[in-house]
Amino acid sequence: FIQDDDREVFLVILLNTKNRVIAVHREHVGSINSSIIHPREIFKSAILNNATSLIVSHQHPSGDPKPSLEDIEVTERLIEVGRIVGIPLLDHIVVGAGDDYVSLKAQGLL
Repeated sequence: FIQDDDREVFLVILLNTKNRVIAVHREHVGSINSSIIHPREIFKSAILNNATSLIVSHQHPSGDPKPSLEDIEVTERLIEVGRIVGIPLLDHIVVGAGDDYVSLKAQGLL
């Protein structure tokens, strides 16, 4: 959905109890190298769609999917809020060029 965009796009993928996708929201479109994300907006869509868990994803227009310090900090905040509201964050996927991507869960950051 977002691989070829020329600006950072932040997606929220909402899941049901069977981990099936029930909705995909294009939560924010940022600049060429940043996107402002607030947990309030992420979890608003999750609550309104009765999601039981979520995955977030954004792409790096540079093509390098290596997570930035900001990516890691946002992920940590989303994990914390997810615990509080009872809607866990299952993964944060950073998309790069081609088939390149990084799963923060696979990296042990989740």
